[in-house]
Amino acid sequence: MITINGQKMGKSLGNFITLEQFFTGEHESLSQAYSPMTIRFFILSAHYRSTVDFSDDALKASEKGLEKLSTAIADLGRVPVSESCDAETEQFVKSLRQRCYDAMNDDLQTQLVVSYLFEACRVVNTLLDHKAKICAECLEELSSTMRMFAFELLGLRDEKTSNNGAFEKAFDKVMDIVLDWRSQAKSAKDWTTSDHIRDALNEAGIEVKDTKDGVTWKLTK
Repeated sequence: MITINGQKMGKSLGNFITLEQFFTGEHESLSQAYSPMTIRFFILSAHYRSTVDFSDDALKASEKGLEKLSTAIADLGRVPVSESCDAETEQFVKSLRQRCYDAMNDDLQTQLVVSYLFEACRVVNTLLDHKAKICAECLEELSSTMRMFAFELLGLRDEKTSNNGAFEKAFDKVMDIVLDWRSQAKSAKDWTTSDHIRDALNEAGIEVKDTKDGVTWKLTK
């Protein structure tokens, strides 16, 4: 069953929304337009047998959730590799693929797969913050599993990087340039410029951290 703000959808009730209206945002119940991938992600986040309740707040949450997942998958390329994994990370990575398969084989529990992928997002962020270690083999397995279930099986797509990753590559290159400027400022003991770059990036939704192993960054918005 499909409901709108808790009420069954129907033309007679005046709460009917077409896909075109979702995509354009031209409906009194919507505060903005939502992409096809956001709608897809929203639907996949609930079991297909359950009631799907569309609301503006729920769609905004799905939009943020999809962005979080897309960002984590893109960030896999920046995860530092160690000679070995810590036990907790290794156990998680080696069990993730089978957990996702089991969920799909159990009456297509896509909502469970989505929750497992969010767990993987937390692992990626922990690795980027140098709070956990992962070896090259496990990183490849983590990347392969996340990409397969998100893109191939659930059919999701990062709309910002769909042009063969050009946006992602360009963004990473710009970040390398900016962080290099900051590094040069720190080497010259120009703390004012160094802090200004860090604070400006933070205001733009990019968190920069100085660790003993180097500088890390991640999107926070």
